[in-house]
Amino acid sequence: MSRHAKIASVLVAGLLVSGCGTPRSGALGPAPTAAPSSTAPSGTAPPSAAATELPDPTPSAGPPRSPTTIPPGPAGTRDTVTIELWLVRAGQLVPTRRARPATVSTSRLALTELAAGPTPAEAAAGMSTLVPAGIEVTRITDGTATLRVPSVGDPPERRLREAQVVWTLTQFPTVRQVSLGGAGPVGRPDYADLLPPIVVTSPTAGERVAAPLVVTGTATVFEATVSVRVLDAAGREVATGFGTASCGSGCRGGYRVVVGWRAAREQQGSVEVYEVSALDGSRINTTAVPVILAPGV
Repeated sequence: MSRHAKIASVLVAGLLVSGCGTPRSGALGPAPTAAPSSTAPSGTAPPSAAATELPDPTPSAGPPRSPTTIPPGPAGTRDTVTIELWLVRAGQLVPTRRARPATVSTSRLALTELAAGPTPAEAAAGMSTLVPAGIEVTRITDGTATLRVPSVGDPPERRLREAQVVWTLTQFPTVRQVSLGGAGPVGRPDYADLLPPIVVTSPTAGERVAAPLVVTGTATVFEATVSVRVLDAAGREVATGFGTASCGSGCRGGYRVVVGWRAAREQQGSVEVYEVSALDGSRINTTAVPVILAPGV
C-alpha cells in the first residue's frame, strides 16, 4: 500500500471511532443506538397519546351521551373508568353505569354524570335524576365526603336526591359516608329502604348483550329465589333461568343468573328479573331492563 493510501485509511478509521460518520436517519440526525424506555417521565404522556386520547366533553353541550359499554380503544388511548350512577325510577333508586376517560377527580366526574341525567335508553325505561348541576365535593376527610345538596322540593324528593348522591359517591373506596350539611354523616344503610325488592346491576338499559348473559344484582325475595327471562323484539320469551340470592326473605343478598338464547338477528329486547309469588305463582316485583340482543347460538 502507498504512503498516501495508508494516511487516508487512518483518517477514515478515526472518523468512525469518534461517531461522526454518516447519520443512519438522513437529514433528521442520527438514529438512537438503543430502544427508548417504555416508561415515560412522571407527569408526561406517551408520545402517541396526544394524537389518540379521547376528547374532553364540550362544556357548552354537557357530558356526551354514549352507550353504557365502550369497547377498548387502540393502543395509546387514555384509560377509561367505569362509574356507577344511581338514578330514580318510580320513587326508587336504580343503578346504571358510564365508561368515561379516566380522571383523578372521580367524585366530580360522578356528580357531573349524575346531574346530566339518563341516556335516551334509560329515559325510555323511566329513569330520571333529581340532582342539579354544579354540586361538588368540597373535601374528603377520614372517609367522609362533604358537600351541600339543595333542599328544594317536598321531603320525599329531597330524600331521593340525597340518596342518589350518597349511593353514587360511596362506590369509591375513599368514601364511606357523606356529609350533606345536615345533622351528621350518612351512608347507604340510611337510604336502603329506597331500593326496589330487586335491583339489577347488570345488564344496564340500552346495553348490547350476548349469550350467555350474566345477570347480577341484589334482591330481598321469598326463599331468596330470583327468576330471569329474556324477551325478543316481539315480546316472545327466548330464555329463562333462576338463581338464589345470598340472603332470603327479610334481608338483601346478591344474585347471579346465567341465561342463553337463540336469535337469528340483532334486535331490541328486554331482560326481566322477578320474583315468583308464593300466593299464586305470578310474576311480582319485576324489574325490566331494555337491551339490544346480539344473535345467540
